[in-house]
Amino acid sequence: MRVDLAFKAYFRRVKAGESPGYPRFKGKGRYDSITYPQYGFKLDGDRLHLSKIGDVRIVLHRPVEGTIKTLTIRRSATGKWYACFSVEYDPTPAPQKETTVGIDVGLESFATLSSGEKIQNPRFFRTDEKALAKAQRKLSKAEKGTPERKKARKIVAHVHERIANRRLNFAHQISRQLVDRFGTIVFEDLNVKNMQKNHYLAKSIADVAWNMFITITESKAEDAGSRVILVNPRNTSQMCSRCGMIG
Repeated sequence: MRVDLAFKAYFRRVKAGESPGYPRFKGKGRYDSITYPQYGFKLDGDRLHLSKIGDVRIVLHRPVEGTIKTLTIRRSATGKWYACFSVEYDPTPAPQKETTVGIDVGLESFATLSSGEKIQNPRFFRTDEKALAKAQRKLSKAEKGTPERKKARKIVAHVHERIANRRLNFAHQISRQLVDRFGTIVFEDLNVKNMQKNHYLAKSIADVAWNMFITITESKAEDAGSRVILVNPRNTSQMCSRCGMIG
């Protein structure tokens, strides 16, 4: 598919009078995914048949609902392979809930609810920061092109993957609790990119991943009969001019 697209783009540019480079062979490390558009694959229980590859054993983390439209096989930085199905289905409407909550995300506490409840900040990156720094030092000392460097790079990737997985799992758990309890969930419409320009707080802001948390909550809300509203954050939170703490 990528070869076909590459040559189509090449000939299109030639016809347009441009001077494109001829499509080149890409090495095995160039791409980390393959996409099957509606054909070339078949899911049968715990087996996934892939065209020109064969049968592959698969572990489904949940049943596939609806009609499968596309399949993307993706390789992570640590060498794990994932099958990502895109499906089309009609969800069963959930009963509407009348409860409403406002949520103020922060750094000291991950989130503070208008009810007064606080969700503690797990600080996943900070927890593994020393392990990551140690792995990165070993990587920087390893000579390029050696098996030692390849092994060191994989260790760094493992630490990053562990942090990302914990952060994602936390966001899924908290968002599920919120949409199950409340019918309307109100967040501040934060410009996180601008907030990260504060170099003293950039690492901590990246660690809490507010945007990911809000996006996941929005995706769960529709099926749970809830809705998410984003409001102007002006005057809802303020940053201390002395310590930089957001409250």
